[in-house]
This record gives sequence, C-alpha cells and structure tokens, in this order.
Amino acid sequence: MRRHQPDFERAGAGIVAIGTGNQQFAAAFVRDEAIPFPVLIDDRAKAAEAIELGRTSAFALIKPSVISGRRRAGAAGHSQKGLGDRPMQLGATLVIGPGGEVIYAHMDSDVADHAPIEEVLAALGAAPPGE
Repeated sequence: MRRHQPDFERAGAGIVAIGTGNQQFAAAFVRDEAIPFPVLIDDRAKAAEAIELGRTSAFALIKPSVISGRRRAGAAGHSQKGLGDRPMQLGATLVIGPGGEVIYAHMDSDVADHAPIEEVLAALGAAPPGE
C-alpha cells in the first residue's frame, strides 16, 4: 500500500492500517518500515470481529502459496519483524466510502493473500498504476 499511496491520493482517498499488536509493536513497525499513513491498533480484536475476519492455522503456514509469498516478500526486501499479539489473524482490505459504506472488501484467505491493488483502485474509480 505504501508504494501506491500517490495513486490513492490522486483518487482522493487515504490509507489507514489496523494492526494486531500493541503500541510498542506498531510504533516500531511504523518507524522501521517508514509507514507514511496512520496505523491504528486493534489490540482487543474488535475491528477483526466486526468484519468477521478469519484466522489461519500453523498448518496453513506451510502451504505452497504461503511459502512462495514469503520468498517473494524476502526477495523484495521485506521481512517480518515480529508476530504481534495475534499471529494467526488474517487480514483484509476495505474501501470505505462516504457515510461509512463498504464499497470494496477483500478478506485474505491466507497470510500470502492480499487484495490486488488494481481492484482496490478500481473501487475508488481510479486508474490502476501505469495507466
């Protein structure tokens, strides 16, 4: 998301991340990864429960898609700094419009699954990167 922040800004949108860790974990993540947008903390899983996010299992972490996703992330210079308080919590990407209407939702099916940026920008009515 950080890499595409200018695309979101051109579409008139902002990015907010919600993390599963505590304040110290989030502050280190923001500092170490130079995150330019707000990162909120869902330490009691209230946001995750509200959108009915799933959780993964330790067995699912050895799926070929997850292993290849970790390799791609490592090759791109990304690494996991820590596990946080809920390491098995899956993520999601939501586009929330005026009045709080959810106009796009992608619930991750595993830890390597993320919303395609083209879909997120399309939900905003923006051109995908490079167009």
